[in-house]
Amino acid sequence: AIPISLSSVRPLRRSLSPWIPVFDVHPEYADVMERLIEPERAIQFRVAWLDDKGKIQVNRGFRVQYNQAIGPYKGGLRFHPSVNMSIIKFLGFEQIFKNSLTTLPMGGAKGGSDFDARGKSDGRDHALLPVLHD
Repeated sequence: AIPISLSSVRPLRRSLSPWIPVFDVHPEYADVMERLIEPERAIQFRVAWLDDKGKIQVNRGFRVQYNQAIGPYKGGLRFHPSVNMSIIKFLGFEQIFKNSLTTLPMGGAKGGSDFDARGKSDGRDHALLPVLHD
């Protein structure tokens, strides 16, 4: 098994704390949750792009994909300078439940980058989308 970093588990454990009484009564649910906590796939990569002045900039990109048992992965993208793998893991985990509660037959996923879109031309953030979407 791939070790789960503590920084990504703490927020998940906090969000699961209201469920502890349910897990006490139905331990089989806790077993399922334990499998859901770790993403099936987590990818971190760099994205190089040219800014409006022609200078090469590099940002980090992230993509996590959680359980696809009920359908293909679905989730959005987040662009913010504070984005890191832990944040994307947490948001992807939440996406599992958002999709299931809306009856969408899709697994949870999330992507993002530490790219700051403020003050950039439209073409700069659009250049990152194909890289993050694939």
